[in-house]
Amino acid sequence: MMAAAGSCWSDLPPELLGLVLKHLPSLADRVRLRAVCHPWRSNARLQSLPPPLPLLALLDGTFLSIPDGEIIKLPVPEDACCYGCINNWLFLVHSDGKCLLMEPFSGDILKLPNLNTGWYLRMQRGYYEFNPVMCKLAVPSPLESSLLPLVAMMHDESLSILKPPIVTDTLQQREPLEPLIEVSFFGGKLYAVNCLDKLLSIELVEGLGHRPKISSFKCIIASSCSHLSIPPECDGRRLFFHYLVECAGRLLMLRRWICSSHPEPCTGSDRTCAFEVFEADLSSKPCRWRRVNDLGGHALFVSSSCSKSFLAGECSGVKENCIYFMNEFSRLRVVADPLHDSGVYNMKNGVISPLLSETAAVPSDHVGRWHPTWLFPTQAM
Repeated sequence: MMAAAGSCWSDLPPELLGLVLKHLPSLADRVRLRAVCHPWRSNARLQSLPPPLPLLALLDGTFLSIPDGEIIKLPVPEDACCYGCINNWLFLVHSDGKCLLMEPFSGDILKLPNLNTGWYLRMQRGYYEFNPVMCKLAVPSPLESSLLPLVAMMHDESLSILKPPIVTDTLQQREPLEPLIEVSFFGGKLYAVNCLDKLLSIELVEGLGHRPKISSFKCIIASSCSHLSIPPECDGRRLFFHYLVECAGRLLMLRRWICSSHPEPCTGSDRTCAFEVFEADLSSKPCRWRRVNDLGGHALFVSSSCSKSFLAGECSGVKENCIYFMNEFSRLRVVADPLHDSGVYNMKNGVISPLLSETAAVPSDHVGRWHPTWLFPTQAM
């Protein structure tokens, strides 16, 4: 009793500190714990922890912590606008058109080609705004693991290969292709999905000056009408988004069904009603899409700019066999709730629950020019 009374919190054994940290899925909470004292800070860095829950970038440049709903500000340039991310790197465009990847926690920067490489500027309300029809970046491995990173960027329904800070090759002006809607690396190889649900394999080789080039591309999975049935939950006008994500050694394609009673798209009546998940079966002859009803204990966080899978048992606060999604209508300004049409879809029963906990306050008045995206902090923060 006397020993316990004479002890202090800074003497907390590292193993007990680790147990506490494992029950803190929020990055902000983990940072606060490490800030208590120097022993806690040093001991916390020794712990093997699951990744923290991702942050949701809001339109005004702030970040939403889930599931507690805390608003977090990160050191991002004021004149920069976010159009997506790669894991823990934000894709930013400055007012002068300069593009870069920024790691907001460390301040590291990787320069990207400027807007004249297939993107365009549009005059709106007296200022130029970067306005890609579609834009997504993908890398074969975390940027930190490569001194010369390879980046695939889908824009204007085509594809460019980058070895920052330059573009080394593009699919533009080649033989006619249906518009691309998703791109992702899987098993070190690059894949894309087009508007007809066809899966394309894109072969990359090393060209002059060690610059990656597209050597060939071919369709390895053709669209099949057998999986185009409309979910019974969808009535009224319908549209859908596609996502490609690697999960437990599988390449998955997700179709997100959105229903609306309004005749025009991108209105306050748009609501996600269902998800369909398909695995690319690359071992069958021919290759095919195979419907998936179980994520094998994993959870998926999806968005048009960045998607990622988590093993639910290792990540506190993540529900297994669930799909976490956000509002994809970034130009929708008439909805006061920035979490409009976001939530957690349970693949087992088809139920959609709120993204935030019941005690969290829904943020308001977070309007701006950013595009919503997930940001996935690493444990090394």
